Amino acid sequence: MIVELSHPIVEGMITYPGVPAPLLGVHLSREASREVYAPGTEFHIGMITLAANTGTYLDTPHHRYADGPDLSQVPVSRLADLPGLVVRAGQAEREVRIGTGADVRGRAVLIHTGWDRHFGTERYFGPHPYLAPESAAWLAEQGAALVGIDSLNIDDTPPRGERPAHTMLLKAGIPLVEHLTGLAGLPDEGFRFHAAPPMIVGMGTFPVRAYAVLP
Repeated sequence: MIVELSHPIVEGMITYPGVPAPLLGVHLSREASREVYAPGTEFHIGMITLAANTGTYLDTPHHRYADGPDLSQVPVSRLADLPGLVVRAGQAEREVRIGTGADVRGRAVLIHTGWDRHFGTERYFGPHPYLAPESAAWLAEQGAALVGIDSLNIDDTPPRGERPAHTMLLKAGIPLVEHLTGLAGLPDEGFRFHAAPPMIVGMGTFPVRAYAVLP
């Protein structure tokens, strides 16, 4: 069984305040392709203008650190076929803390807050759940393979604020996935997580089609 964990990318959508919406276009229309190919054969080649932080996306260390590995340098083994663990946050919590008894080493730790239910609304951009800095430090120390969250940001987002979870986890080489959805449909463990982006040299973030495989 496969569970989708990404938001669809739609023209005009706003993922994060200040980040421009994607714009769809056409390089070769079906009508124009009829002049290129044999009768009865036609194709469509689309174009997209897209900020890298759109929809459900992956952060590599290069997003935070100029000398950190970019999308082309993070091994696919850190992004796909990872044993998964879901951490359930209380609905009333903004700052999510992870119990230090969890076995997170080598696992994709996915933080389920339920905030994805507000995606596509103004409320999504308001005070949102985020990972407690001390829990981010603990995940880095324990060697989590990847950390994801179904919220606006893994950090709290005050204007000109620090970003401790990004800072600590990406410094430790741990990729992040933000704006996940559908985590309510996963068991706490016993699944494999996948979130691999294209190998783009010189970029630190990009959308992914995140999903989980259940036995």
